[in-house]
Amino acid sequence: MGEVLEEEVFKVKKSNYSKKIVNKLKKEYKEDLEKSLAKSDLNSQVSNVTVDKPALVKEPVQDDGQSEKGEEEMEVDSDEQDEEGKAKAVGAFANTLSTLNALRPGEIPDAAFIHAARKRRQMARELGDCPAVEIETSTNRLVREDENDASDDDDEKRRIVFSVKEKTQRQKIAEEIGIEGSDDEALDTTEQDEELKMWEQEQIRKGISVPQVQSSHPTDSTNVYYQNSYQAMPYDSSYNLPYTFSTYGTTESKPIKTDNAIAFKPSINEMPPVTIDLVKKRLKDRLDSMKEVHKTNQQRLDKLNEDLENSSKTIERLEGITDDSGRYRFFQEMRGYVRDLLECFNEKVPLVNDLESAMHQLLKQRAARFVQRRQDDIKDESSEYSSHSNKTVVTPSLDAFGRDRALYQENAKQRRIAEREARRARRRLAREQAGKMAEHHEGLSSDDEETSTDINSFNMENDRIVNESRKVFEDVLDDFCTLDCIKTRFEVWRKMYYVHYKDAYIGLCLPKLLNPLIRLQLIKWNPFEPNCRDFESMLWFESLLFYGCEEGQDPQMDDVDTYLLPAIVEKVVLPKLTGLAENVWDPLSSSQTSRLVKLILKLVEGYPSVVNGENKYTQTLLKTIILRIRKAVDEDVFVPLYPKSVLENKNSGPYLFFQRQFWSALKLLDNILQWTGIISNRTLQELTVDSLLNRYILLALQNSDPGDDSLKKCQSLITCLPKQWFVNLKGDKSIPQMENFCCYLVHLADTIYRLSLGCSDVEKRTARENIKQVIKILAIIHALDHATAVANEYGVKDIKALLDGK
Repeated sequence: MGEVLEEEVFKVKKSNYSKKIVNKLKKEYKEDLEKSLAKSDLNSQVSNVTVDKPALVKEPVQDDGQSEKGEEEMEVDSDEQDEEGKAKAVGAFANTLSTLNALRPGEIPDAAFIHAARKRRQMARELGDCPAVEIETSTNRLVREDENDASDDDDEKRRIVFSVKEKTQRQKIAEEIGIEGSDDEALDTTEQDEELKMWEQEQIRKGISVPQVQSSHPTDSTNVYYQNSYQAMPYDSSYNLPYTFSTYGTTESKPIKTDNAIAFKPSINEMPPVTIDLVKKRLKDRLDSMKEVHKTNQQRLDKLNEDLENSSKTIERLEGITDDSGRYRFFQEMRGYVRDLLECFNEKVPLVNDLESAMHQLLKQRAARFVQRRQDDIKDESSEYSSHSNKTVVTPSLDAFGRDRALYQENAKQRRIAEREARRARRRLAREQAGKMAEHHEGLSSDDEETSTDINSFNMENDRIVNESRKVFEDVLDDFCTLDCIKTRFEVWRKMYYVHYKDAYIGLCLPKLLNPLIRLQLIKWNPFEPNCRDFESMLWFESLLFYGCEEGQDPQMDDVDTYLLPAIVEKVVLPKLTGLAENVWDPLSSSQTSRLVKLILKLVEGYPSVVNGENKYTQTLLKTIILRIRKAVDEDVFVPLYPKSVLENKNSGPYLFFQRQFWSALKLLDNILQWTGIISNRTLQELTVDSLLNRYILLALQNSDPGDDSLKKCQSLITCLPKQWFVNLKGDKSIPQMENFCCYLVHLADTIYRLSLGCSDVEKRTARENIKQVIKILAIIHALDHATAVANEYGVKDIKALLDGK
């Protein structure tokens, strides 16, 4: 029989001598079968083995050194072994059995224990169905091979399992009687089947007749169960045994008896009976246990149902917010894209700022050059025609190069005079060709002609800046530098996630986000040039014109994207226009002023929410315009004062210079008054009447010829003044700022009348007509008190017609 010990398979082969002994034992078995009934009483007294698990009483035996023999005790093929040796082997088998039973549950066997087990197996094979042996001690019992196998099976359950595969009972019996490697087909002979059947019946009879010895320790009722013993009909009918129950303890270890212990065989009648109450009690305990388990499972089920309900509510809540995932995706996409876009702009915006500053500096230098040239011309003419320009001897002053400064300045002055006269001649020729000589006055034209050198230098620098602006985003993907791509991406987000798009205030951030790209397109935009392209026809404006508008739907008033273009005009166009007005605009240029006024009026009409008094960008622009006008009035207006004897010559240089400066001041007055409706009337009255009319123009009128020349100048002046200043005025007086001009008109009428005295009738008639013109001018500015006084004084009778014809 193979045995598994420490993961090794041992197989002991039987010798020829062992086979001879087995055959001899078979013959003795037949003889012993006849005496089995007589010996059954003796065997039942000695053995105490139960049906399922035979119980062996272990006796303390003196160690006779059998465990130290090792493998030598397993050699059973010795030729010198005789019947006496066989008897000793039986005694050693009994001692080994006692030693094996001494192992407690859970205890790990040592090498000696394993050798003893091997020895027991070998001796059992050699002895076969050996009769029971009496041990010298009083507690010896009959040990059978099947009982040892049953005991070993129980020990394996409690301790360590040494077998690999459990064999059938028939295979075990075949191995016990010496038929090696046999199976059910190897035992097909009639003689062997008969002997095997008889041997099985003998073993079963002995096992049933020897109940388990009751343990001295009380066992727990939960570890005891009743089992029906062999209920096979052939065995029960052969031995006429009733159904009996025996106790089996699963955890209790067997007590070790003393040497004086006597084997006791309890009677079948003394076994505890199986009653209905006991069955009911067990069933009730089982039911209670199942109820507890059911209660626990029910609680767990309730908790799972509650968790399921909570999860369902959570799912419904999350499904109710259908765009949570879309919102997260939208913000993640927008965050990633805007972060990349800002990183790109952080690299490119300094370049855009530099190019924009370079262009503004270029335009500023050209405008400053014009202003400086005009001021130098005024100084040159003023010094030339001044009465103090006597040729005095001046001590020469040398510069660092040894040149005479006075001579150098004189040469520069002569060069400027030559250039100035050449420009005037070219403008005069152009007016003659256009047929505008009759209505033109010297000083009304803008001296903005440039030399070819200045033009070439300006164009080269301008082209360089424009070319550099085209290269700013040449190394950037279209998704981050093209206005259409950026707009398309935001339009997709607006269409898919409009609520989150609105909550993210993207409409408020887009003007600032698109600012660098729009400023880059506006670098070469100069509204003061005659052929300047309107910003509303640029690509950025056309691209963003219909942003946020869906086909077939009217724009909503609360939609922030509706105000995208006004916001861009406010945050991009107005600041650029402010810089141009401060550094490039020339208030004395009628064309530049007219273009600027038209542009701002267009903004006022087209973007009323942007260009208003409360907008900080608009306030900054208007303040810049007012400061620039005031600077022009203070620095660019000059009216010389000459004696009347000098001005009598109409072709003299001082007279022409005087006339040119007067009309230049009047031109500035007209340019300033073009801002009517944009700048407040009070500010305009302060700039035009107080600062310009009363300080310069009125002084020039007083030095003018009191005849037709003064009257023509006064009429031109009145034409420039806005009529709404004098509408709805209470009383007969004009605005307080015009009082000085009214007094001058009264004085002019008196001068005309006095000069007409003693003259011919034609001259008197002409003087009378001039007085009527003065009365009419006074009526236009709503100075009715002065008009009535002049008419009464000089006998003008049709004053009502003059007042109505104003």
